[in-house]
Amino acid sequence: MADYLQISLDSWVKVGEGGNGITYENPATQDVILKVNNDRSNGLEAVKKEFDTSAAVGRLGLPTPAMKEIVRVGDVFGLVMERVKNKKSLSRICHDEPDRTEEMARLLAAKGKELFATPCDTSVFPSRKKQALEGIDKAVFVSKANRQKIRAYLETVPESTACSHGDFQPGNLIMSEGKCYWIDLGRFGYGSPMFDIGHLYQICCVYAPMKQVQDIFHMTLDQFHRFWDAFAKEYTGLEDHSEFDNLAGKHAAIDVILRPVFAEPTFPEKLFFGLQVRKLAKRFF
Repeated sequence: MADYLQISLDSWVKVGEGGNGITYENPATQDVILKVNNDRSNGLEAVKKEFDTSAAVGRLGLPTPAMKEIVRVGDVFGLVMERVKNKKSLSRICHDEPDRTEEMARLLAAKGKELFATPCDTSVFPSRKKQALEGIDKAVFVSKANRQKIRAYLETVPESTACSHGDFQPGNLIMSEGKCYWIDLGRFGYGSPMFDIGHLYQICCVYAPMKQVQDIFHMTLDQFHRFWDAFAKEYTGLEDHSEFDNLAGKHAAIDVILRPVFAEPTFPEKLFFGLQVRKLAKRFF
C-alpha cells in the first residue's frame, strides 16, 4: 500500500456537511480543502476511485475542483483538493435566498444540458445502463414482478455516451464568482440524461417530505417542489411537463435499483428501498 500522509483534524475547521461527507479548511493552507466521506465511502478503495474519477472528469473539460492528494485521517482516508473560494452550492443559495430557488433550478437545467452534451470517455467510465441492469440482479429487496417490469423498460432505453454525474442534484453544483463547478463525482459515468434526471426527481418529488433530506439540502418541501417545476419547465421548454415527470418517475425507480451497485445497503435500507420501488412501480409502470 502506498504511504499516504497522515494528518490530524486538530488544525482543520469544519466548514460544510452534506449527504456524502464533511469538508474542512485549514487557516495555514488557504488554497485547499479536506473532504472526508461518510463511513461507507471513506476507505482507500472508494477514496482512490473518487480521486481518479474527478481527475478524469477534469480531463473531459468539465469544471471541477482539482484533486491534490489522498491522505490518512486517523483510521480513514480523505481527499485534499483545490479550494474554490467563496463558493456556495445551489441548494445553499436556495436556503439563504429562497426567492432565487427557481433561478437556481434553471441554472441546474442549463448546466445539466452542458454536462449531457459532453461526450464521455467510455474506456474510463462505466455505462449507467449496464450498471442499472446489474442493479436489478442485486435488488433482491424488490419483487420479481417489479424487477421484470423495470428490466423490460430498461431494455428500451437507448445507450448513450453522454456524461452522467450519478448524483445530479443542487448540492453538487457549486458557484464561485459567477463560475460553476461539479463536485462529488465518485459515481460519474455515461448514459441517457434521464438517469441523472430521475435521481433529481427522486430527491425533489419522492424524498423531499423527509426531514433528513430537507436538512441535508437546506431546503423546504415547498422549495423542492418549486425547484423541480422550474427545472422541468426550463429543461423541456414546456409549461406542462407531466410527460417528462412520468419519464423521470420511471428513472427514479431505476435510481433506487442502482443503490446496491454503488454501496451495499443495510437491512433497514433494503426495506426502505423496497417500499420506494413498489410505490414508484405502481405509479409509473
